[in-house]
Amino acid sequence: MGTNSRAGEMRVVLTACRGYFVAAALFSLAINLLYLAAPIYMLQVYDRVISSGSVPTLAMLTVALLIAFVALAGLDVVRSRVMARAGIRLDTLLAGRVVAASVARMGEGGARSQPLRDFDTFRTYLTGNGMNAVFDLPWAPIYIGVIYLLHPALGLFALVSAAVLAVMAFVNEWLVRTPLEEANETVQRNYSFTEASLRNAEVVKALGMADALIRRWSRDRNRVLDRQTAASDRASAISGAIRFLRMSMQSVILGLGAYLVLQGSTTVGAMFAASILLGRALQPVELMVGQWRAMVGARAAYGRVRNLLAANPPPDPGIVLPRPAGRLSVEAVNYALPGTSKLILREVSFRLEPGEALGIIGPSGAGKSTLARHLVGVLAPTTGAVRLDGADVSRRAYEVLGGHLGYLPQDVELFADTVAANISRFQAGADAGVVQAAQRAGVHDMILRLADGYDTEIGEAGAVLSGGYRQRIALARAVFGNPSLVVLDEPSSNLDSDGDTALNECVLQLKAAGVTVVIVSHRPATLATVDRILVLTDGAVQAFGERNEVLARLTRSVAVKAVPDASRGAAAAGA
Repeated sequence: MGTNSRAGEMRVVLTACRGYFVAAALFSLAINLLYLAAPIYMLQVYDRVISSGSVPTLAMLTVALLIAFVALAGLDVVRSRVMARAGIRLDTLLAGRVVAASVARMGEGGARSQPLRDFDTFRTYLTGNGMNAVFDLPWAPIYIGVIYLLHPALGLFALVSAAVLAVMAFVNEWLVRTPLEEANETVQRNYSFTEASLRNAEVVKALGMADALIRRWSRDRNRVLDRQTAASDRASAISGAIRFLRMSMQSVILGLGAYLVLQGSTTVGAMFAASILLGRALQPVELMVGQWRAMVGARAAYGRVRNLLAANPPPDPGIVLPRPAGRLSVEAVNYALPGTSKLILREVSFRLEPGEALGIIGPSGAGKSTLARHLVGVLAPTTGAVRLDGADVSRRAYEVLGGHLGYLPQDVELFADTVAANISRFQAGADAGVVQAAQRAGVHDMILRLADGYDTEIGEAGAVLSGGYRQRIALARAVFGNPSLVVLDEPSSNLDSDGDTALNECVLQLKAAGVTVVIVSHRPATLATVDRILVLTDGAVQAFGERNEVLARLTRSVAVKAVPDASRGAAAAGA
């Protein structure tokens, strides 16, 4: 799928909402036609009623005017409701897709909720009052044409007035765009830093980092305020100038009309009608300049959402393959972070058969967690492939593949819902599977002791649970649904001896069921049930083989290194 077709996803969604915008445009047509009632009323009153002295005519004209105003107000309300429904339709079609694309782009940095904020920004502008000025703007030439029909000189003055305000609008764009774009970029960094700070609030408080962190946070914040202030000052100056020009032009056209009346070229009614029509013609321009900051923000937000969707297209499920048996093949996997050339994983290769358990060990920074993410398709290799029963896991739709995988990340994250909802991966009607997974993870009895059992609300990120509880519930989530491959990254980091025992029993049950298990761990007790060991050093495989064989080889290597060290120590002591 090419970039252009991906970028068209936004156009497809907007096209689906086109009916709402067409209806709003038609209501705008009727509203603007009804706005002509006031100048027509004035023309008739000054040019006919006053000269004829007919009270019934005045009464009928007034009633007609009030009816027009009631219809105008009603149509304005209906137009607002249509646009509100357009916002709901747009949200229904696209909000979930934006969230899914945000999940797919994990690891790219930035505030995690920024794409959804961007979507809300342009959706609010697109379906709010800002669009009313856009709908009304095409009527400016029509109002100017009506003024021209009243008198060519008045029409020419109105045309020049509109041209001057249009130039002022372009000047406003030129002056305001750069500082606003800089402010928007900086505010995204500031939100990202704020989210990271709040996620690590415990560390910030415990280490007394709050004051220093706030100073660092304030640096970006002050930059945002500086750029926003610059944009606001410039926009205010232009907006004030436009307001001055509009009011002056409405008054000057009265003076011009009065001059023409004195010359006998037009009527008093035409003079006042021209002033009202000119104000209505120039009003959309003034409104758009007043909304310029919101419009620039919405335009930038639209671009970011469009690029996000283009870079993360919806996965193509393709042919639905049967449940994999669990045959895992890692083929010459290399991985470097996007935009860098330094390899985190280098030519990693190994194979596992269904029912085998692999332990991955190595020093910190060796790439163990990165490899674990590749095994479940969270990351895609720069070169090489990870295959489950021959299918590339990074190319399969994660909604389809995820049901056959179990994953316990190093940083356990639970959601603000019930224990059962977290274990079931938010699948409805899965009570039996939830209990089975909890029993397999050895956490069933612990859950029953909670206040409301499986229906216990665990709070934000599982705040009401201890670290060990969270890890064991996350283990139950990993083994839910009888997966073919289970990857556990440091699954015992928060467990006590009972938890270690339950974890090992869980691994044995998985192996007996033919599930392939991969465990990343530093703790020997956690690796007691694995069949094979892979030693990872600097992103490369240092050793791979049967558990006892690899551990014996490592023990001999450590012993050989220790002998020269001891000899040097003894020689130094003798000296």
